[in-house]
Amino acid sequence: MKNVSIIPRAGLALFGATLLLLSVGRDAPGAEKIVIGFSQATMDSTWRVAMLEGNQKYAAEHYPDVELDVTDGQNQAAKQISDVKDLLARGIKVLIISPVQAEPLTSVVAEVMRANIPVVTLDREVNTKVTCHIGAQNRPIGVAAGEYILDKLNGTGNVIEIEGTVGASATTDRHEGFRDALRLAPRMRVVADEFCDYLRDPAMKFVQETLKRFGPGQVQAIYAHDDEMALGAVEVVEAAGRSNEITIVGIDGENRAFQAIKEGKLAATFIYPFCAPQGIQYAYNLAIGLEVPEQIVLKSARVDASNVDQYLGKGF
Repeated sequence: MKNVSIIPRAGLALFGATLLLLSVGRDAPGAEKIVIGFSQATMDSTWRVAMLEGNQKYAAEHYPDVELDVTDGQNQAAKQISDVKDLLARGIKVLIISPVQAEPLTSVVAEVMRANIPVVTLDREVNTKVTCHIGAQNRPIGVAAGEYILDKLNGTGNVIEIEGTVGASATTDRHEGFRDALRLAPRMRVVADEFCDYLRDPAMKFVQETLKRFGPGQVQAIYAHDDEMALGAVEVVEAAGRSNEITIVGIDGENRAFQAIKEGKLAATFIYPFCAPQGIQYAYNLAIGLEVPEQIVLKSARVDASNVDQYLGKGF
C-alpha cells in the first residue's frame, strides 16, 4: 500500500507550497489600494471558511495596500458566474477563485484571462488555462483512501461512497482515484454512492437510507469526500449500533475529525490544505508584477490512529 507522505508541521495553514514567494506590503499614505477579488464557491463549509479567513488574516497582517473583495457563490454556478462578472466590473487587479464546478465557470474565467487579469484557482480547477493553480493532488488522495480501505478490509467488502459536488474537479478526482484503487481488488464493491455537496445533512440522510437497504454485516466501509460528510456518517452509524463493523474514512483535516480518530470513531482522514495563506501570497505577487509558477502543489498526509496525537488541535 502506498501512503501519502507526512510532512513536518507548524500548523495546517502553513502546509508548504513547493515554492513560497514572500513579498513585503507597501504602505504609502494615500496610495491607491490593490483590489484583489476572491470568489468563493460557498461558505457553507468549515473548510471553505478556513480557506477564506486564513487568506483574509494574512492579507490584513502583511499587505496593508490590499483590499480583498470577497463574494460567496452559495454553491450555485450561476451565482458565482455573476459574482465574477461583478468583480471584473469593479476593476480588480487579480482574481482568486475556488469554483463551484469546472465546466460552468470555465467561460467566465477565460473572460477574465482575456482581460489580462491574472487568475489564481484554489483547490478546484476550471477547463481553461489560468495564471496559477494552488492545491493538493486530489486523485492521489482518492487512491490513497482506497488503498487504506483495501488494507483495512483485506481486499473484501462493500463500500458506500459519499461524493462531493457534481462537476467539481475535486469531486471527480477523489472519486476516480478511489475507484482506481478498488479495481485492484475484485472482491471490493461500491454498493451505493451519491453526491452530497460536501455537506453533513445530505450525507447523513443518504447513509441512513442506505443502511436501511443494507442490514448488519452488509456494509464494511464508508468513504466520504470530506470530513464534514464523514462525521455525519459517524453519527448515523453510531445511532444504528454498527460502529464496530463499518470503517469510515474522510478527507480535509478538521480538528473534529482528528478527535474522532482519537476516540476510535473515524478510521482515518487525509489532510487537504485549505490554500491559505498561499492564495493571497501568490495573488499579491501577481498584482505587483512578479512571475509565479503555473502550479503550486500542496502536500497531504494521512492521519489515523498511528499518528493522530501529533495532529490533535492543529486542524481547523
